[in-house]
Amino acid sequence: MPTATTQSVFTCISDEHGNRERQETSVRLPLSRKLCYAVGGVPYQMTNIAMGFSLQIFLLDVVQMEAFSVSLILFISHAWDAVTDPVVGYLVSRSSWTHIGRLLPWAVLSMPLAILAYIFLWFIPHNAVSSAFSVPWYLTISCLFETFMSCYSVPYTSLNMFLGGDQQDRDSATAYRMSVEAFAMLMVAVIQGQVLWVYNKDRDQACLIVDQTPDLPHSAALHETRSAFMISALVMSALFFVCCMVLFLGVKEQRGSHMHTTYLNTVKKLIGHVSYQRLVLGFLFSTLAFQMSLGNFTLFCTHVAGLGAQFQYLMLAILVSATISVPVWQMTLVRLGKKTALFIGLPLLIPGLLVLVAMPENFPVCMVMCVLACEKNHVNHVNQLIFKTW
Repeated sequence: MPTATTQSVFTCISDEHGNRERQETSVRLPLSRKLCYAVGGVPYQMTNIAMGFSLQIFLLDVVQMEAFSVSLILFISHAWDAVTDPVVGYLVSRSSWTHIGRLLPWAVLSMPLAILAYIFLWFIPHNAVSSAFSVPWYLTISCLFETFMSCYSVPYTSLNMFLGGDQQDRDSATAYRMSVEAFAMLMVAVIQGQVLWVYNKDRDQACLIVDQTPDLPHSAALHETRSAFMISALVMSALFFVCCMVLFLGVKEQRGSHMHTTYLNTVKKLIGHVSYQRLVLGFLFSTLAFQMSLGNFTLFCTHVAGLGAQFQYLMLAILVSATISVPVWQMTLVRLGKKTALFIGLPLLIPGLLVLVAMPENFPVCMVMCVLACEKNHVNHVNQLIFKTW
């Protein structure tokens, strides 16, 4: 995370003895600015959910890549994302102020590049049959997409501290962002649910065609699936553009006071803070567990549980529960505290996954367990507010 996320907007005042003190600005944030800021978080959430649910299926069954190659692409792209975030944070902290701010230019200029990379991520070149071409192609595109999304998401996250207003206003803007992101997840459920419905229908037809004509490659029959993935990519790219424009036109970045602490010194202080170390490690491992489960969930439902035809309903149930449970967990967090809410929510993933694996073909049980397991991610998402206190 960039150093801007650990800073706040302060003004310097002098007391009667001439000593200078820092006082946080108290200009109230208008509701329109909070909403426009919240809309700016939609692209990152949408693309993350879409890739988590569909990218493995796309590469394995549509592009027809080997499982090892798919795992390699996903691992390297996520590792690359972990590298680009602090690098982009450093570059953002070193960039100069412009007439539209320091952070907004990064988000606006990276937006068309991220859109282009996202579209190419779901595009199948003519030479994709050869693994010597397809693996470098999708590895390069996925790394480029992660880079451009870091250039968008890192300054966007930091922008919260430069919206103006006081800490309560910025927490309120974060709450609006989480609500809008929950609605974005519902949109992704509808879009990707339709894509995966087309995929399952096309796959069943392709199996019949391959049985009748064994010489025909399986991927050659998935024409509608290819079109569905590309159409969904274009739709989400259009939403990406609209959300970025709303952010750019509706949010005015406030200039903060000059901070004498450098980026590297700030990172050094954070690394040396024991409580922050524990927080980051806990957040890392819990997020890693959920991301691994999410990445394999589509494959499990399609090829193991035989629930491919009902998968869109599972997606919808999971993401509807996300929309409902976020304010519930927010109230729990306020009443019981952040640590207590976190310790209640995190263990819910374990029984959900165990029952899901033990009873894979029971659709009602799967739906209930999926919702229960995803409560862990909901409380984890709510507790991202913890980072705002540092």
